[in-house]
Amino acid sequence: MADGIAGARPRVAAPVIFVRYVLFVVFAGLGNLFSQEAVVRVAPALPLMASVLVGTGVGFVIKYALDKRWIFFDDYESHTEEIRKVIVYGLFSVLTTLIFWAVEIGAWRHWETSFAKYTGAVIGLAIGNLIKYLLDRRFVFGTRT
Repeated sequence: MADGIAGARPRVAAPVIFVRYVLFVVFAGLGNLFSQEAVVRVAPALPLMASVLVGTGVGFVIKYALDKRWIFFDDYESHTEEIRKVIVYGLFSVLTTLIFWAVEIGAWRHWETSFAKYTGAVIGLAIGNLIKYLLDRRFVFGTRT
């Protein structure tokens, strides 16, 4: 409930949403990396993939929760609808991660330098996150934020 009207979403300026979105990408990324490090420290015998999976899961939960509440101002509707949102949000996450990887790897393969790789990573992240925002806005949360 916002402004006393059920289902109403607060009006938030686009620059505020942009800054929040960027910060939430950073928070989720840090949550991912810290979780990976925790797994490595707590259970060093586990394969690397275990830490990556835990980190990915933690980052996903952080980003979904923050986007739902502070970007799209989405209310809970039902278990079924929430499961649908999480699944579609996850599929879009995979799609945009593939875009990120493609740009990063493409830059590295073209110029074969670390600078190109990391520049490609930043560009790929920017493109992927923009596409993710647009897809989530339309197909996951159905808002016009």
